Amino acid sequence: MFKIKNVSELFWQASLSEIKQGYVYLESEKVYVCLVCGKSFNAGEIYQDENRFFEAGKYMDFHIEKCHKSMFHVLLNLDKKLTGLTDHQKSILELFHSGNDDNEVAQKTGIGSTSTIRNHRFTFRERQKQAKVFLSIMELLAEKIPPKNSFVEIPRNAKKVDERFVVTQQENQQILAAHFKNGLNGPLEAYPLKEKKRIVILGQLARLFDADKQYTEKEVNAILQPSFEDHVMLRRHLIEYGFMERTPDGSVYWIKL
Repeated sequence: MFKIKNVSELFWQASLSEIKQGYVYLESEKVYVCLVCGKSFNAGEIYQDENRFFEAGKYMDFHIEKCHKSMFHVLLNLDKKLTGLTDHQKSILELFHSGNDDNEVAQKTGIGSTSTIRNHRFTFRERQKQAKVFLSIMELLAEKIPPKNSFVEIPRNAKKVDERFVVTQQENQQILAAHFKNGLNGPLEAYPLKEKKRIVILGQLARLFDADKQYTEKEVNAILQPSFEDHVMLRRHLIEYGFMERTPDGSVYWIKL
């Protein structure tokens, strides 16, 4: 069975329609992949559940319902920093999704006023409009960014990295030149204290690894050691900043795609 190394990355690369359905189809691998758990099903194969048989695409729909209830519930229960919703708002939306009218929602939430629930409906619709406009603005902005100002990509789900650490290609080259004074294949002159510079350094060190290969801890150390004396710290930071991943027991390492 096809294995996904980074389900989170696949999720953020998916289109809105793919996120709503809960899975993507990877043409190159001929597989359907669940955006929630990463489970995959090969196109063209027939899958059985008790006395029912499904082709791969239909079985993925069945998998989403059986294992994750629905994508509405999966998305609703994401972290607040992603949804922007309070627990109270989530409860109201879940009741709406279940088909409750304003009066029923008021009774079940203990608010006691249908007018308050109607105000919530109005607020949700306004947020939906704002989200559509903002999404359109960001997509238009992305189309207009000139190539000379293009940004260096960073892992989307790195623990400590967000848009504050994005650098332009010019900044990237300047930082690398200052810290790899003998060339990019030479040793690291010094490991910077500023996280923005660390991201650039770690991104360069990640290029020392083959994205299609898995490594033991000993192999990772051997590759990093020529670059800097404290190669153990570099290995740890590659993981912490989201460039590298490893199994829970630390036996296998790989670069995030």
